[in-house]
Amino acid sequence: MPHPDPLDGVDLRARVQRALDLHLDHQREVLSDLGPPMGPLVQAVAELLSGGKRLRAAFLYWGWRACGGEDDEAAVRAGSAMEIFQASALLHDDVMDNSDLRRGRPTAHRAFAAEHERRSWNGDPERFGHAAAILAGDLCLSWTDEVFSTSGLPVEALRRARPQFDRMRTQLMGGQYLDVLEGAQGWADLGYAERVERSRVVIRYKSAQYSVGHPLLIGARAAGADEGTVAALTAYGLALGEAFQLRDDVLGVFGDPEHTGKPAGDDLREGKLTALIAHALELADPEGSELVSASLGDPDLDATTVETCRQVLVGSGALAATEQMIQAGATAAREALAGTTALTGAGREALDALVTICTERRT
Repeated sequence: MPHPDPLDGVDLRARVQRALDLHLDHQREVLSDLGPPMGPLVQAVAELLSGGKRLRAAFLYWGWRACGGEDDEAAVRAGSAMEIFQASALLHDDVMDNSDLRRGRPTAHRAFAAEHERRSWNGDPERFGHAAAILAGDLCLSWTDEVFSTSGLPVEALRRARPQFDRMRTQLMGGQYLDVLEGAQGWADLGYAERVERSRVVIRYKSAQYSVGHPLLIGARAAGADEGTVAALTAYGLALGEAFQLRDDVLGVFGDPEHTGKPAGDDLREGKLTALIAHALELADPEGSELVSASLGDPDLDATTVETCRQVLVGSGALAATEQMIQAGATAAREALAGTTALTGAGREALDALVTICTERRT
């Protein structure tokens, strides 16, 4: 008998969307005192919160359920806070990466800049766009706390989970800084092993932890998980979170724009120093390595060069080496899951299914 879908089996996507819609309606009312200009600011957030896989909400919800919590709307609302937190990260990420598209639409800072230009307002459209998107991201940070603390989870559950919640928010900002710092320092003086390790540290704190590990542990701690269970889920979250981000790094170069919502090869144009790139710089022949190195961070990289870089990544074995890392992470996550007997049956099945969802090939 197939395992139930951990997202649709309990109608989680629709329930999370309802919670988010109610929250946005409330915030529109709060901001209505400031007048019509607030509409586009909230709408920028609403567009990011419309649809999506809801994986971060799922990890909090199933961390709660796996450790004995009941299926209730408070847990769903607490999970929805993770989606708002991600929206904050995406809004800020797109400014820092100077991205043009997000999920097939202009990024918030580009949309605000275009509106500035269309209306012939004073000042620089790009600066206005950046400022507006950053403020939208800051709103999401504030709302994350508000939604979580008013989710309806019992006071004692919130008290248990709060340190993990605060740790998530602080470590993400540190991870974002590590990512910016890594790009500024570059890899010229680093060897192969150190490049791979540095890339793993960045993704651990910039993405993996807030995408998988922290939401999972927030839910588990809220439900009263013992320290042995927390240790097993921590190992699961670290392994799966890294594999999840490595899959995203592969999609950043090989993904179909119809599915990723971003131009093909955008990670090359943004100059992202990922494990995939570390493998390529080491394993490719001198000509291939030089091409990949020269292509990194070139905003005008054309489709032909992107395709040639892809051929280098495949032919050198860089893609295969990254796929091996992804599968190793999936295996380690399942082993950590098997190492604890304290989880509910439904929770264990859901967390096992989430390993597949997060690591499956989508290219």
